[in-house]
Amino acid sequence: MRIVIGSDHAGFPLKATVVEHIRKLGHEVEDVGSHDDRPVDFPDIAQLVTGAVAEGRAERGLLVCGTGVGASIAANKVRGIRAAVCHDIHSAHQCVEHDDVNVMCIGAQIVGPWLALDLIDSYLTAEFSTDEDFRRRVEKLHKMDADR
Repeated sequence: MRIVIGSDHAGFPLKATVVEHIRKLGHEVEDVGSHDDRPVDFPDIAQLVTGAVAEGRAERGLLVCGTGVGASIAANKVRGIRAAVCHDIHSAHQCVEHDDVNVMCIGAQIVGPWLALDLIDSYLTAEFSTDEDFRRRVEKLHKMDADR
């Protein structure tokens, strides 16, 4: 799977661990920044990640910031993106299975490296359910996007 990942300065230290882990799982990773710990605005990084997902250059995205909240807000502004903050294993897989989330946001100041890797494993192995209820609901999200 092609994964695009980005972080702000708060997420930068955790991102290196995450990128290495995703590559070890056999996925292709595009790291769009930040590339150091100097302050950067999370909406700028979110645009790079969501652009790659929306354009089909990556199948899923991952954003790492302080709490994951700001990144999620920014990502959800982009048409076709369904982003979720995940700080527990259940949410990390269920957001894909039920809501077809294509960008997961995690907070480096909330989760440590060991939990972040478990979240990523759960997120990347999850598949969107074939259940008609979930498909119908996500189709309504697509319509909401189109109506903007």
